[in-house]
Amino acid sequence: MRRGLRRIHIWLGWIVAIPLLIWVVTGALMVITPFDKVRGNDLLAPPAPVAVTAAPVAPQLDGRAVRSLTLEQRAAGPRWIVRYQDGGAALADPGTGQALPALTAADAEAEVRARYRGEETMSGTDRTSAEDPPIDLRRPIETWRVTMTDGTRFYVNAATGEIVTHRTETWRFYDFLYGLHIFDVFARDNINNIWAQMFAWIGAVAIVLAIILLPFTLRRRRRRAAKD
Repeated sequence: MRRGLRRIHIWLGWIVAIPLLIWVVTGALMVITPFDKVRGNDLLAPPAPVAVTAAPVAPQLDGRAVRSLTLEQRAAGPRWIVRYQDGGAALADPGTGQALPALTAADAEAEVRARYRGEETMSGTDRTSAEDPPIDLRRPIETWRVTMTDGTRFYVNAATGEIVTHRTETWRFYDFLYGLHIFDVFARDNINNIWAQMFAWIGAVAIVLAIILLPFTLRRRRRRAAKD
């Protein structure tokens, strides 16, 4: 029985050896760099306070149920942000209450320019869709993606002008390591995937067998030492 358990332990060890190595190495690499640097928190200034000189005019709504109504500062001035119950959103001018058109690429670049603290320049701006968001965004919203010359990407909500998030090249490398760490390289958001569960249970069984076999191994070594 002891010999059979030892063989099972050895085979289980071979099965989880590479996954455990990946888990340890990726975990070690991820803790090397401070997370504030990974996220690039120093690259983006906080939103400016709302600057109004007169009482804002209530926005003209189109009959849809409203979830929230906020007044926020944008690069071109204060704006009403109307968020609807159906998930949509729109901008309105607090000076007239009139609805504003959707943001253009130039508008998105202005939003980034107003809050960017780095020294790089913009290398390009493109549109992303809610149906197929980029892997480093992973949010079902339409955005303008403003890319800097160092590879940093700013995602600006195409409906509200909010800078949803920004991703540095270091963050994307960190994100790839995280995907390996949880054995979900493609989606990188499912920590309960079958691979992670399978390797975790196999590793747990291998450890339990090692604990069971340890006293037998120590006893055998003592007997051999006594005979010598």
